[in-house]
Amino acid sequence: MPNLTSKELTALSDQLDFERVLHCKYLSAVQESQDQELKDKFQSCASLHLQNYNTLLTHLR
Repeated sequence: MPNLTSKELTALSDQLDFERVLHCKYLSAVQESQDQELKDKFQSCASLHLQNYNTLLTHLR
């Protein structure tokens, strides 16, 4: 992997944090929702953001 600038590393760190926060918020929404259709959609969104987080992390290693 090419050397990244400190600005690029900061941006990637911010994106990782963003994906983690969204994952947690959607998981919380799953727990709070009473509607099964909404729960399924929230779970799908949570999974997507966890996948984004893991993909970014994998590319940084």
